[in-house]
Amino acid sequence: MARFIFVTGGVVSSLGKGLLAASLGALLQARGFKVRIRKFDPYLNVDPGTMSPYQHGEVYVTDDGAETDLDLGHYERFTGVSARQSDNITSGRIYRDIIARERRGDYLGATVQVIPHVTNAIKEFALADTDGLDFVICEIGGTVGDIESLPFVEAIRQLRNDLGRDSCCFVHTTLVPYIAAAGELKTKPTQHSVRELTSLGIQPDVLLCRAERPIPEAERAKIALFCNVPASAVIQALDARSIYDVPLQYHREGLDDEVLRVFGLDAPQPDLARWTDIMDRVDHPEGEVTIGVVGKYVALPDAYKSLREALTHGGMANRVKVNIRWIDAELFERDDVDLAAELEPLHGVLVPGGFGERGSEGKIASVRFARERQVPFFGICLGMQMACIEGARNTAGIAAASTTEFGETAEPVVGLITEWMGPEGLQKRSADTDLGGTMRLGAYDAVLGHNSKVAEQYGTTTIRERHRHRYEVNVHYRDALEKGGLIFSGMSPDGELPEIVERPDHPWFIGVQFHPELKSRPFEPHPLFKGFIAAALEQSRLV
Repeated sequence: MARFIFVTGGVVSSLGKGLLAASLGALLQARGFKVRIRKFDPYLNVDPGTMSPYQHGEVYVTDDGAETDLDLGHYERFTGVSARQSDNITSGRIYRDIIARERRGDYLGATVQVIPHVTNAIKEFALADTDGLDFVICEIGGTVGDIESLPFVEAIRQLRNDLGRDSCCFVHTTLVPYIAAAGELKTKPTQHSVRELTSLGIQPDVLLCRAERPIPEAERAKIALFCNVPASAVIQALDARSIYDVPLQYHREGLDDEVLRVFGLDAPQPDLARWTDIMDRVDHPEGEVTIGVVGKYVALPDAYKSLREALTHGGMANRVKVNIRWIDAELFERDDVDLAAELEPLHGVLVPGGFGERGSEGKIASVRFARERQVPFFGICLGMQMACIEGARNTAGIAAASTTEFGETAEPVVGLITEWMGPEGLQKRSADTDLGGTMRLGAYDAVLGHNSKVAEQYGTTTIRERHRHRYEVNVHYRDALEKGGLIFSGMSPDGELPEIVERPDHPWFIGVQFHPELKSRPFEPHPLFKGFIAAALEQSRLV
């Protein structure tokens, strides 16, 4: 039977619960255990799919089409275990399902309450699909004491009683702030956080204490005394030079040893060779490149979290440091901005995914620059669509080329996708469907041209990648675009949906309809990011 590790946080948000869960999962894996990680989100949205990136960061998409929290990206990148719909739950989904059941009469006239109905639904989620696993790590979003997270805390309290104390471990993340005026670290916030948690019926087994400076032994002993944990269970977590150093750092601090002690388990020391190799590549690059990301949400890097990490992975594969320059696409729509001056210092241009018309002309202008100046270009989702519109306007002679996403157009090079083949057969959507329903979500197959650049990058002609989009390049413009030099080098298996475009007369010009960044791992960089950074490195030598 699987053992459960519940990760909670207190004092403030953004203490790194997701990174803790991912790192602990990686360490337990390295000791030979089979691990799965789940996220409980207390907000009332059904999923993050309709939330602004400025509110929530990126939406992470799984193979089975779930729109989930970005922390699931951490889990996948650190463990290599593909996440599923069943690995992320929100209060919104729980309440929606409970109300639907109540309306059907499933509760046989009973009064529907938080306890037991909501807490039971949370427990069912935690316990589902755990066959063959050694550990299930469950991260509780928000901070302890939040009104909206109380049902989740109550549910995990009940789970310890249901499963037995030897089957559950509670890891609590807290803050140990440094007060410069006093010249010392303060333990009171941690004490108050643990007191709040114990008042809800949960005594933490391990404390992960975030701090800017090393925590002296006297302060650790103080925390242990007042929080009722062994001194060895007070684990300091200092700021790391890279997120990929965190598993190594937590192992040095004894986190995995302490968790196994709670369960009374012995296990071999972890094999961390691949993590030390990753950090060696981070610490000893043999060059550097600068990539310009021309996007819409550049003010919040978490909006492109997976993209940023995938570029880093591409750098690791080539042993180079990747400097990312975030450029607001709207900048290039102003008359007083010299586009060439902004983009010339770059070794590669990437136009990422997104929605809406704002900044689109700036993205199209950056595509044109990369095409004309022979600078490596990578377009993802909307970025591919902008590359097709740019090609239609400037190489295929279709001056009015646009997308129906931005309104009515005489030349809909990009339009709303209404049907596609999925695992269940033909799927149809309309503009009137709920926002999530009009989207093509999850992993789909694609077939690559035998002599294409992308086939060379992948080393195969059959791929499977994750999608999240509502609009698609109109295949009826294929002949015109190909005459202008933009080749459709990847298509859906039925030949109806364009998946990849490229320019054979360009050093590296590739646009993809899917999101390859979602499948990149530090120890298994995505082939397209590996190739893009290699092309940027070559460009840096030419400049």
